Amino acid sequence: MDNLPKKFLTYLKVERNYSEHTLTSYTHDISEFYNFLDGVKPETVDKLKIRSYLATLKNNNLSKRTVARRTASLRTFFRFQVREGFRKDNPMGGIQTQKLEKKLPMVLDENEMIRLLEAPADDASGRRDKAIMETLYSAGMRVSELVQLTVEGIDFIGGSCRVLGKGRKERVCPIGGKALKSIQEYLKIRDKEIKKPSRALFLNHSPNQTGSPLTVRSVRRILDKYIKQTCKRENISPHTLRHSFATHLLNRGADLRAVQELLGHANLSTTQIYTHVSTQRLKEAYDKAHPRA
Repeated sequence: MDNLPKKFLTYLKVERNYSEHTLTSYTHDISEFYNFLDGVKPETVDKLKIRSYLATLKNNNLSKRTVARRTASLRTFFRFQVREGFRKDNPMGGIQTQKLEKKLPMVLDENEMIRLLEAPADDASGRRDKAIMETLYSAGMRVSELVQLTVEGIDFIGGSCRVLGKGRKERVCPIGGKALKSIQEYLKIRDKEIKKPSRALFLNHSPNQTGSPLTVRSVRRILDKYIKQTCKRENISPHTLRHSFATHLLNRGADLRAVQELLGHANLSTTQIYTHVSTQRLKEAYDKAHPRA
C-alpha cells in the first residue's frame, strides 16, 4: 500500500479529529479497497472501477450497512485526494450510498430499568457495577465515554460530569442525584479496598488487575451479566441504556433539541429516531386500549 492512505488517515485524525474507533473502520475499509485494486493506483481509478468494486461487495453477500459504510469511506477518501491535489476529478460523483432501513432502537421500559439498576450486590464490585449503570442511564453517555470519566470530572455539588465524546469533543452532562449517590458509595469502598491512586473513576477489582481502569470490553461484559439476569428479551445490549435514557426523557415531555445536546449528537436527525420509538409505544397503547382502534 502506498503513502496515500497514511496521509488520509493522518488528515482524519489531526484535522477531522476522528475517534480511534472511526479511524479503525476507515483503515479497514481503505485496506479492503486496495486489495480489490490489486496494484492499480487509486489516483487512476474511474467511476467504472468504483461500480465494479461495489458490485463485488454486493456479490460477496455483505450486509447493506457494510456496503453503505464502505461507500461512505471511499467518498471521503476520494474527496481528500481532490482536496490535496492528488487528482482533479472525484469518481464517486453521482454514485449514491444505498439507503438503509432505519431500525428502531431496543428500549427497556421503566420497570425493566429499575430491576436492572437494583440487581448488583452490596460488595465493592457490586457498588461499582450499580454506579456504572446508574451513570450510564442518568447521563445517557456511551460506554466508551464512561470508561474515560475521571474522579475530578464529577461535579457532586453542581450535579454534572465532563464527558469526552466522539471526535474528542467535550461536553458537560447533567447527572442525577441517585447516580451521584451511587458513585459516592462506590468511592468510599473503592478507596478502602484499592490503595493505589487513580484518576479513572471506575476501576478493576479482580485479583490480577486490581486498580487498573476498566475498558470498554470489561464494562460491556459487566452489563451483559446483569442484563441476562433481569431481562428476558433478546438483543438487549449495554447501548440499550443510552436508548432508554433518550426515550424515557421524550416520553416525559423533554424537548428534542435538549435531548440532542444531552446525547452529544451533531445532527438533530440522529436524535429523531427516538421520537419514532415514543410514537410507536403510544400507538401500541392506543391499539391495545381503544375500542375503535
